[in-house]
Amino acid sequence: MKPNFITEIIDEDLKTNKYGGKVHTRFPPEPNGYLHIGHAKAIYLNFGIASQYGGLCNLRFDDTNPTKEELEYVESIKEDVSWLGLKWGDRLYYASDYFPQLYECALDLINKGKAYVCDLNADQIREYRGTLTKPGKESPYRNRSVEENLDLFMRMKNGEFDNGSRVLRAKIDMSSPNINMRDPVIYRIIKDASHHRTGNKWCIYPMYDFTHCISDSIERITHSICTLEFENNRPLYDWVLDALGAYHPQQIEFARLNMDYTVLSKRKLLELVEKGFVSGWDDPRMPTIAGLRRRGYPPEAIRNFCDGIGMAKFNSTIDVTVLENAVRDHLNKAAPRVMAVLRPLKIVITNYPDGKIEELDAINNPEDASMGTRKAPFSRELYIERDDFRENPPKEFFRLSPGREVRLRYAYFIKCVNVVKDKNTGEPIELHCTYDPATRGGDAPDARKVKATLHWVSALHAVESEVRLYERLFTKSNPEDVSGGEDFKVNYNKNSLEVIRSARIEPAIKNAKPLDRYQFERLGYFCVDLKDSAPGRPVFNRTVTLRDTWAKIEKRINKK
Repeated sequence: MKPNFITEIIDEDLKTNKYGGKVHTRFPPEPNGYLHIGHAKAIYLNFGIASQYGGLCNLRFDDTNPTKEELEYVESIKEDVSWLGLKWGDRLYYASDYFPQLYECALDLINKGKAYVCDLNADQIREYRGTLTKPGKESPYRNRSVEENLDLFMRMKNGEFDNGSRVLRAKIDMSSPNINMRDPVIYRIIKDASHHRTGNKWCIYPMYDFTHCISDSIERITHSICTLEFENNRPLYDWVLDALGAYHPQQIEFARLNMDYTVLSKRKLLELVEKGFVSGWDDPRMPTIAGLRRRGYPPEAIRNFCDGIGMAKFNSTIDVTVLENAVRDHLNKAAPRVMAVLRPLKIVITNYPDGKIEELDAINNPEDASMGTRKAPFSRELYIERDDFRENPPKEFFRLSPGREVRLRYAYFIKCVNVVKDKNTGEPIELHCTYDPATRGGDAPDARKVKATLHWVSALHAVESEVRLYERLFTKSNPEDVSGGEDFKVNYNKNSLEVIRSARIEPAIKNAKPLDRYQFERLGYFCVDLKDSAPGRPVFNRTVTLRDTWAKIEKRINKK
């Protein structure tokens, strides 16, 4: 990990022997949704710092709200962290395991006169809190006796009161310039909601801000690293631990990851799922780790991206092409090449011997000679990309057209001599070509040159496959830039998915397994889909194009 302001703080702490020279971090997700690319930055940061300093890192689920948290999310988070390459070993924790200690801490604050049961409802509490320029006013229940507060709080625990009828609040300062310190709620009643670990044992649940700092303290965390939106919560973090006289970690904030053409709010991502804009949390268009994995993003590329953008103290927005380029850079070195034709146009080589099959040597990866070569079958009937032919080409078009000669990759020079058209539409459905046997391998003995090299597949041997072409999920760089009354979904890109059901791919992919990645020559990087592939008939997701074509796509979308 590159030096940054967080490592500088830790280095200074180690010099002064703060925390006994130890470094102990944690990654503490709330299991109320799937992890996204922003979480990857936090994961690599916390686990990376622990590794760099020979310390420890906990994976802890801050699971304090049974109405929003599910076991599905817990399992998905564990899978994502593991897939990213981070191992927690025996350091897996749940805040819900601390519910008894958290309850005792609440009793301690009540006994110290630092917490009270309040009967105001949520709207009243909000009204009493005041504004950034106007101080709040005290609750009429703020000065209840310790005995009354203890009685009411225990009755809350025993399920005697309805949801929202009472809360436990810290007694701090209703005139504080920091609204978070104006007697925040630390416990609320949630009845008839089953917790994924504790079931229906509890009728009261601690708030996140109360739970988080105490959990850090119980686990003897040294550096509680969190995103910048928690900076205003730090005084409350400190107040709770000081009021309890508890072990006190140091909270450090860093800028969260923001990326253009993306939303990273769990609430908004859930909305996309629930309203059918995407097929699920793992839709390959989603910025979730599950979605990126299914799309074919390698964990190594995500790590390189996180390392490359570094740590900052101030929020900024990263260009999504930085992430895409990290993926391209990795796959360029790691992905084997194959030829695939997405929109097939048939070619018949009229002077090629009928029934003859050749196996031509094709390079698996020019960036890595150790990956060797493969055999690409060549026959009389082939497929090329429909876009690689024009009957009446413009001046700048150098690919195949009537009377023009081009090179077939790894194979021969061919020339188009006849075009067979659909009788109804007039569209070309088959090209008749001739080949020059002397040009095998792609060079002419007489040194004549051609201006284009095309990829192809043998019609007899190609594997018919479904291919899914993904674009960015939103048409605007800032999806939340909307007019009054609208929301971010108006910027949803209706063209973010194109499904091609009858692509043809060379047989080298016949036994491909889910998450196998390839470069389809001249087209981009593709990955075998995790869910929908079948033996012998893989479904491919486009991971990323060979170069950034978004500017052209965006221009086309905006014209529509």
